[in-house]
Amino acid sequence: MKNKEVIEKILAYHPAMENYEGCDGYKYGNPEDECKGIASVLVATVDVIRKAAEAGCNLIITHEPTFYSTPDYAEWRGGFPNKIYEEKVKLLEKYGITVWRNHDHIHKHQPDGIFDGVIRCLGWENYLVKEENPAPLIYNFEIPEMTVKEMKTFLEEKISLNGMRYMGNPEGKIRKVAIAGHLFPGAFGYEFDDGKTYVEYATELIKIMENGVDAIIPGEVIDWTLLSYVRDALQLGKNKSIFNIGHFSLEELGMKYAAEWMKELVQGEIPVQYIPSGDIYQFD
Repeated sequence: MKNKEVIEKILAYHPAMENYEGCDGYKYGNPEDECKGIASVLVATVDVIRKAAEAGCNLIITHEPTFYSTPDYAEWRGGFPNKIYEEKVKLLEKYGITVWRNHDHIHKHQPDGIFDGVIRCLGWENYLVKEENPAPLIYNFEIPEMTVKEMKTFLEEKISLNGMRYMGNPEGKIRKVAIAGHLFPGAFGYEFDDGKTYVEYATELIKIMENGVDAIIPGEVIDWTLLSYVRDALQLGKNKSIFNIGHFSLEELGMKYAAEWMKELVQGEIPVQYIPSGDIYQFD
């Protein structure tokens, strides 16, 4: 089976995106090469490329950018020399690896392919509360009660984190928790102001905390919206908490699960494995 035939199977698995123009696609390599092994990864880092080669994988399916920009062009377009880019390309060339990005298509999947994987890998499928949410990518759970400290340890172990920034009383109790998308201004195109109310992704998350959610596990964060609300809540003696595991660490589990459905797609003809990118941060 050629690389392009594997990609065709993946595209057929996901919902069709007509006239698609986005970041997904080949970032390096030859679609015509015979596929010897598939690596499902969150980020095709230098170490991941080396590990893929050691494992006999010559096709990497990655979720996040390989070449340091949002559109993730296959060629460097920064307008200045980039030696790191050049060395990374040489490494791909050395190992004969093809890289294909699956970002928009996997998020288009129903349920969302990344967040479905996160929920499955955390083992929270049976705790998911089916309810309408005010904004995209909010998943509500009612879990067996645990403390903030226990939740921190649980997430660090499940996601293989080097450490974690979090907010909350370590002995505070958690039952209602929400996994959310990324907190940044204008997230998901959800920001508007009618002159009387101002609504954005963060205010919708504040709303669900006001309605009883104890803890939120977001992707990447900013300090001046939800986090500032939680800090004030804690200083007022309220039981609220945030677990800042980061964009990459949250979505890592989605690509871990993707290795499982890719195995089914190729029906054992090609070995498939998940190669973790690892926590991007160090904690001393």
